[in-house]
Amino acid sequence: MSALRQNANFKWMMRGSVISLLGDQMTMIALPWLVLRLTGSTLALGLVIALMSIPRAVFILLGGALVDRYSPKRVLMLSKYANAVLLALLALLVMNADAAPTVPLGESLSLTIALTPQLTLRLIYVLAFGIGLAQAFGIPSGTSMMPLALPREHLQAANGVMMGLRQVSMLAGPLLAAGLLAVAGGDARGLALAFGFDCLSFLVSAWTLSRVRPLATAAPQSAPQSVLRSVGAGLRMVWDDVPLRQCFIYWSIVSLFIGGTMQVAIPVLASDLHGASTLGFLMAAHGLGTLMGMGVAAKFGARLRFASFGVMILLMDAVAGLLVAPLGLVHAAWQAAALMLSLGLLTGYMQINVFTWIQRRVAPQMMGRAMSIFMFIFMGLAPLSAASAGWLLTLIPLSQLFIGGGMILVLFAAAAYLFTPMRNITSTTA
Repeated sequence: MSALRQNANFKWMMRGSVISLLGDQMTMIALPWLVLRLTGSTLALGLVIALMSIPRAVFILLGGALVDRYSPKRVLMLSKYANAVLLALLALLVMNADAAPTVPLGESLSLTIALTPQLTLRLIYVLAFGIGLAQAFGIPSGTSMMPLALPREHLQAANGVMMGLRQVSMLAGPLLAAGLLAVAGGDARGLALAFGFDCLSFLVSAWTLSRVRPLATAAPQSAPQSVLRSVGAGLRMVWDDVPLRQCFIYWSIVSLFIGGTMQVAIPVLASDLHGASTLGFLMAAHGLGTLMGMGVAAKFGARLRFASFGVMILLMDAVAGLLVAPLGLVHAAWQAAALMLSLGLLTGYMQINVFTWIQRRVAPQMMGRAMSIFMFIFMGLAPLSAASAGWLLTLIPLSQLFIGGGMILVLFAAAAYLFTPMRNITSTTA
């Protein structure tokens, strides 16, 4: 760590990461609140989340191919500039929609465009799709930057620092966003400031990234393999590894039925309790719990391993389901925050264990494709769950959605334990 702190590339990357992560958390709070403020529709909220997530999932493999063909730094810079432009447009849209009923199209034109809530929502759909598309290229380029900028012996420590910073941002970012929206009264000015801060964060992180110098010893980029052939090889690798296949199938089912539910249900729960500040409070509690869970996993590691890897996954999911079920029955923000803190604790602990298991099990030359498939499970299937949750909330109360989602997760974990070999999966390498 002492040598890592002296590395100029790491310091520039860490500075950019801190400001960018805080900005991302601002948008995560402001965008759902904007949609609910405009429409009050849970279906519209689910569609916005889906429009951000679907292009990110569909095009992430193409983004990885472009990273192989061109410099990861170049692709990441372009994605940051694209995000900055889209967020600037979103901030201007919010301000204009609230400030005046019409916006002139030009001095020489007599036409005007009325920014009604319906039209504003359509423009938000377009911008959300664009943000998701930019992220499809930013995620693979961002994960490919560190090996080109740091010596190999520093990668593990650097990854640990960056993952910790991400969790800290999940604590500090929602609190900052909640404070900003509370001071502004949750109106357009506060929302525009949140989007503007995220826009500025992308510009600042792009500048810090420009200061990063790839290592002179970094290997030149080889000619990329055909995207379809590369993806096929990765899928065959996952399918042939039976424990990996069982876990990936189980995670796919859980993500499809449960994964996006919380993305829609938590903002609605916050709206029912107090408002935008409550949403930030709940997300901060989850971020704090995740950070604590990661700390426990990093500190104690295998000493807390009380069962096989497969049994531990299923048991943790069952406990998570029992924590999700009562969320719709709470009547105070602190009660929801306590449940979110507990869920975050499980999330952080399992995230470290799952990533370590995959990294130890998959061959290095297949790691990128294995992780791409792993990310696709959550980025590709969770949006379908989010859209379905938004639709379901038009038919059933929020409490029934939480209870049903929690019980489904418990039943999935129990069925996997009783009827599949997942309980026999160990932490040993393939």
